[in-house]
Amino acid sequence: MTTSPAQTPASSDHRSDRPRVVIVGSGFGGLFAAQALRKAPVDVTLVGKTAQHLFQPLLYQVATGILSEGEIAPATREILRRQENARVVLGEVTHIDVTARTVTSEVLGRQTVHPYDELIVAAGAGQSYFGNDQFAEFAPGMKSIDDALELRGRIFGAFELAEIATDPAEIDRLLTFVVVGAGPTGVEMAGQIAELARRTLRRDFRNINPTGARVILLDAAPAVLPSFGKKLGEAARRQLNEIGVEVQLGAMVTDVDANGLEVKDSDGQVRRIQAATKIWAAGVQASGLGRILGEQTGAEVDRAGRISVLPDLTLPGHPEIHVVGDMMALGKLPGVAQVAIQGGRYAAESIKRKVSGKSPQEPFTYFDKGSMATISRFSAVADIGKFKFSGFTAWVLWLVVHLMYIVGFKSRITTVLHWMVSFLGRGRSERVATQQQVYGRLALEELGSGWEVSKTGGPKNTSPDDEDPTNRESA
Repeated sequence: MTTSPAQTPASSDHRSDRPRVVIVGSGFGGLFAAQALRKAPVDVTLVGKTAQHLFQPLLYQVATGILSEGEIAPATREILRRQENARVVLGEVTHIDVTARTVTSEVLGRQTVHPYDELIVAAGAGQSYFGNDQFAEFAPGMKSIDDALELRGRIFGAFELAEIATDPAEIDRLLTFVVVGAGPTGVEMAGQIAELARRTLRRDFRNINPTGARVILLDAAPAVLPSFGKKLGEAARRQLNEIGVEVQLGAMVTDVDANGLEVKDSDGQVRRIQAATKIWAAGVQASGLGRILGEQTGAEVDRAGRISVLPDLTLPGHPEIHVVGDMMALGKLPGVAQVAIQGGRYAAESIKRKVSGKSPQEPFTYFDKGSMATISRFSAVADIGKFKFSGFTAWVLWLVVHLMYIVGFKSRITTVLHWMVSFLGRGRSERVATQQQVYGRLALEELGSGWEVSKTGGPKNTSPDDEDPTNRESA
């Protein structure tokens, strides 16, 4: 297959009499905003870095073999296929010009410019290593399908390598799993690795005993699930201990390498943990688009990259720019899915009111529907208003709520079936992992974006001084 060379970036949206709404991001905020504009007299362009809507709270279940990636990441086009006023464009937004009112997206060297009358920025957040980005090579985060598939390969691969190892020290290193971060993602990940070792894999090997695997949950904070309060945090810690997870608090990671990591305890003592598999679930960093908008509008941007918004979720002096989800800083709102969903719907309603000539709505108020985290099979914690649950009741609530928010009837059916296999039995229906999934990300990062472009036959600089690293004109 060959493709034509890149052309000068041009508008991808034909001008009509209807207002043009550009939405950046296909996560919870962007998707729910687009759906809320279904009947509005506007033309919606949703620009997504990926072609899927990712249900991020269940990524850890992809990483541990419970669910497939397709069940938590349906195609955005499929979700919006019946919404005639919406179009989906694949591309990573690299620039926003608030004066010209344009958004520039790029994919494999192809640039597209999208003019807008109203803009909703919901680009979300990525993993934060607190200035130690080199840790990512050895301790992947949990923010994308690529992360989950890579971790799946590393986790299952560690057991396979331990089976053929002969050095006891090497076997111990391979069967030690460290999760950094005792928030909901870290707690859920540590719990599932422990269940995987003690239930699913216990009879699958001959030379090793998977039930002896060591699962460690680290955090520099003094509590597990600090946002849930002391009572539920202690309940979660007890449940983790019961399934064999070692919880180590007041422990700050100072270095990570291929063979393990160094930890500084609250008393100042530095120690080393030998571990082949490290998972980073601590900290988030908002999309870099926040800083781009801050530089042009003068809006304040905090250390996590979140941009300060007005009470109506717009930027100062720019009522046409709405920022929602993990990118916005408003009060002390948490970076959770419900904030993004409610913010996306609020921004959409503001646009509908403006288009129809109605008065603006009241300032945005977040309705907290509660927080949940699953610990293991039949065990979870839930903080819902004045009610705090733990154990089986919280687990049932967790199941129901997560099923409600999975997009698509087909996904709900297959998810229930896979949950039955994993929770009622011992199996995991998604244990396949490949070397490409484990090492592909690192290889692509080393080769650079030029390799990706050339392998797809995409646009290239045809200057004689710029050689194709693959020595191929097209693929």
